[in-house]
Amino acid sequence: MRMLVPVICLSSLALLCPFSVQPQSATKQPKPVVAESNGIRATPAYAEVLLRETELKAEIESILLDYTEDYPKVKEMRFELELLSSEMDRLLAVKPNDIGKLTQALGKLILGKVSNQTTLRQLRLQYADEHPSVKRQRKKVEIYEAAIKQILG
Repeated sequence: MRMLVPVICLSSLALLCPFSVQPQSATKQPKPVVAESNGIRATPAYAEVLLRETELKAEIESILLDYTEDYPKVKEMRFELELLSSEMDRLLAVKPNDIGKLTQALGKLILGKVSNQTTLRQLRLQYADEHPSVKRQRKKVEIYEAAIKQILG
């Protein structure tokens, strides 16, 4: 059962009482504009990259319980973390008018590019740049980067 509660309008009381105080909203200072990077940090693209970064950090910490920093898997993950960090900086540099472009699909493209860059690095440690596997992997990275640039402009 609903109860009706009488509501008193503060503006009408102010007219009746000469000693009344202005409502709080009129005396408060306006809130400062939140930094644009906070808006970017709330986008699906940033969340995708942040999720992967968090997963990597947790996995590295888990592996470091049994292995050292020199372990190849740890080095590979550290390299991927560096790439993710640079991509996050790239997202944070997006203009406020372009925040709508930071979709989940863009985040997935960024993760695909980073994954392919990590694989490319591993291939380059094993083969020369002219090797067909290296060329194929480099082309994949270029395709992902082209798609990202197409979205971000």
